[in-house]
Amino acid sequence: MSFETLGLEPRLLQGVAAMGYTIPTPIQTESIPHVLAGRDVVGCAQTGTGKTAAFVLPLLQRIEPRKGIQALVVTPTRELAQQISEVATQASKFTGHRSVVIYGGVGYEPQLQKLRRGVDLVIATPGRLLDIHNRGSINLKNVKILVLDEADRMLDMGFWPDVRRIIALLPTERQNLLFSATMSSDVVRIAGATLKEPVHIETSPTTKPAEKIRQAIYPVNQMQKADLLVELLKGGDLNRVLVFTRTKHRADRVHRILEKAGVSAAAIHGDRSQSQRQKALDGFKRGGTRVLVATDVVARGIDVDEISHVINYDMPNTAEDYVHRIGRTARAGAEGSAISFLAAEETSVLHDIERALGEVLACEDHHGFEYKERVVPMADRTVNTKSRAVFSSGVMGRRGGNRRIGRR
Repeated sequence: MSFETLGLEPRLLQGVAAMGYTIPTPIQTESIPHVLAGRDVVGCAQTGTGKTAAFVLPLLQRIEPRKGIQALVVTPTRELAQQISEVATQASKFTGHRSVVIYGGVGYEPQLQKLRRGVDLVIATPGRLLDIHNRGSINLKNVKILVLDEADRMLDMGFWPDVRRIIALLPTERQNLLFSATMSSDVVRIAGATLKEPVHIETSPTTKPAEKIRQAIYPVNQMQKADLLVELLKGGDLNRVLVFTRTKHRADRVHRILEKAGVSAAAIHGDRSQSQRQKALDGFKRGGTRVLVATDVVARGIDVDEISHVINYDMPNTAEDYVHRIGRTARAGAEGSAISFLAAEETSVLHDIERALGEVLACEDHHGFEYKERVVPMADRTVNTKSRAVFSSGVMGRRGGNRRIGRR
């Protein structure tokens, strides 16, 4: 299958070629013809599978330049909005379409100036879009296509009331596209209430990470996580590392610890201003910053190539979050590693993740690190039973009954 066979017009194909795309991904192959045909679509595919281009490319073909705002993409975070905007800008290089990205945390005026000059496509986060509409600075009455991107995350972040207000501002006759990394009962419910006889597309299981990600569990005392992270980063093979923490406070704390240890690092989370977040992300993309510490809220907006390692400093809450986190590495066919620090209170989370994945993740030690008392899952555990945990101190296997685990 090629992009030419999907029905895209020559000017869009020029943009596709300029972007370096050669073969469409499964979500693009399945979605683009249905969107071009005007059908409502529910698309479910995991992070890093090309969802953005799957709706941006056919959307651009279905709207005419210089006819006012005809398409609206609503997405939960500033980083995701910027990512979609970049794809739209590149794809429309030869078509004459103009777009604007609207999000909070920055001044209104640059966004308002673009709206005054005229745009065909608006990419926005819910809160800022409603603010601008309440100012009387945007007209949504000619929108022909609505895209709800990362619908599951919008629900998780409590944005659905705002999204409903936005939908009420749009014409009732329109095409609706909903894309989500997971298909929870809540997402199914909002799809049923918003879309008309949609085509359902699911290209891969949402709880299966990319095949080229090497996954490992590092059992460690909660109080030793920071020391283990610093020790790991002394190794030369961790080139560009994304570290996930459970809270904003912990992200800032880990950032300070790494900087104090002489590791080039930055933190990115919801409390950082847009300029701070963009500076941190730009430094990470360019390679000037070796480690980026992040929370789940901004995880899906981090689209950076050649991330060598993802480290779960704190275990995620769900298997879906685990897959989204580690999906930041091993992109575009590359190889990558995902390391998860496991403290005693996180063993039940590990079991949930393994049950969803259908596999037992290998436990490893970092060679030379002096471990204190910790909980280590037994070797004979299975994905269908709760993990037995034993305490160990120092070198693994020192106490009777402890399982041996691999060393690095």
